[in-house]
Amino acid sequence: MSAESARTVVLPSGEEIAALGQGTWYLGEDPARREREIAALRLGVDLGMTVVDTAEMYGDGAAEELVGEALRG
Repeated sequence: MSAESARTVVLPSGEEIAALGQGTWYLGEDPARREREIAALRLGVDLGMTVVDTAEMYGDGAAEELVGEALRG
């Protein structure tokens, strides 16, 4: 799927975002999975995903730290 044909949704604010993104629930909770989770997030970005859904309650902030590490650089 090309970026031009990707589906989008319009938020109540009027902002248009990609309809498909990556979720982070349960990410960052198991140190044994850390490298695989980072690789999965990076692959999603490499494939054109621009939305990452996270919340500070996911792993008590560990998911957000993982996303930061995946996107750094």
